Amino acid sequence: MTDQLSLVFSALADPTRRDIVARLTQGDATVSELAEPYDVSVQAISKQLKVLGDAGLVTRGRAAQTRPAHLEAEVFDLMTGWIERYRRQAEERYQRLDAVLAAMQGTPAQPEQGAAS
Repeated sequence: MTDQLSLVFSALADPTRRDIVARLTQGDATVSELAEPYDVSVQAISKQLKVLGDAGLVTRGRAAQTRPAHLEAEVFDLMTGWIERYRRQAEERYQRLDAVLAAMQGTPAQPEQGAAS
């Protein structure tokens, strides 16, 4: 079974799906509304929404005769946590490299502004 983080990154690998997610940050939308800017069928957008739904990024509600798509923003917390962990590790490596380079030049390393202590 594929983990959710892999499904999310895979779903966001497609530019149309990224555009749909960007559109849904402005609020819920129907499939017809989401299809408007594209030269594709409503069925094609429905397929894209299914991929986003399988990744947990989008849910579909019921409002009268429509089923508006809703962005599940909490899933982005999962992605952000994963990215942030590796960003911190990279930052620590760069700080160690700065210290080594400064020692080689005989000057004290300058802490980077905004870097965590």
